[in-house]
Amino acid sequence: MSAAPREFAGLDLSHPRLMGIVNVTPDSFSDGGRHAGAAAAIDHGLALAAAGAAVLDVGGESTRPGAEPVPVEEEVRRVVPVVQALARAGHCVSVDTRRAAVMRAAIDAGARIVNDVTALTGDRDSLDVVAAARVAVVLMHMQGEPRTMQAAPRYDDVVAEVGAYLAARVDACRARGMRDADLCVDPGIGFGKTLEHNIALLRGLPRLRMPGVALLVGVSRKGFIGTLSGIAEPAARVAGSLAAGLAAIDGGADILRVHDVAETRQALDVWRGIGRPV
Repeated sequence: MSAAPREFAGLDLSHPRLMGIVNVTPDSFSDGGRHAGAAAAIDHGLALAAAGAAVLDVGGESTRPGAEPVPVEEEVRRVVPVVQALARAGHCVSVDTRRAAVMRAAIDAGARIVNDVTALTGDRDSLDVVAAARVAVVLMHMQGEPRTMQAAPRYDDVVAEVGAYLAARVDACRARGMRDADLCVDPGIGFGKTLEHNIALLRGLPRLRMPGVALLVGVSRKGFIGTLSGIAEPAARVAGSLAAGLAAIDGGADILRVHDVAETRQALDVWRGIGRPV
């Protein structure tokens, strides 16, 4: 396994960190509509921080399989008040977007991290915005785009191909002067992957580690957990999410992106308490 990074976006990574999901959307796969208004989303973010989230990831456009894009202006309207309020409250805020205009607006509102499912390739201005602002970035792998990504994903060697893609995106950021301490990679579980691909990636996480670069994994409530467990309702997949999250930590993940922060924090505390290397 490659040398573990010491930090990401100013966060100490000597132990696993949690990124709490704040969806300001009416149609996200698990909690769409529950926090669609700014006030509800802000309250939810504050509750996640109190439960142990080191990062609050605010998103205004669903990227679930089959999702349709929303207008940029609407995405900005959804996320900026939430980002601004949570950042002013002293929390580390991430913006989950693939659009440069939304990144710029969220950074101006106080976001310290850009979390992009296209790894800064979905908008030609994204890399310029992030590099100029000197903020941190999560670079995720996705085969295809949300509307069609689950139609027929194919790989010859999913771990090798995802790893090569992420390494190339890290190199592109380094070439623009970005520091390793501000770079994080995410294999994109469920984004253009079958059940077999997702399992292979979780088993192959040590091969995806890069020296000095953080590794984030998002498995929370995802479809492959439902397939393995027979649980159709995403919100009922908490136990399966904890199992998959602990497997990711065991494989070298530094950050887990989760809906259920309190439950995941408890699982990690027990995991550490019985002597697991976290």
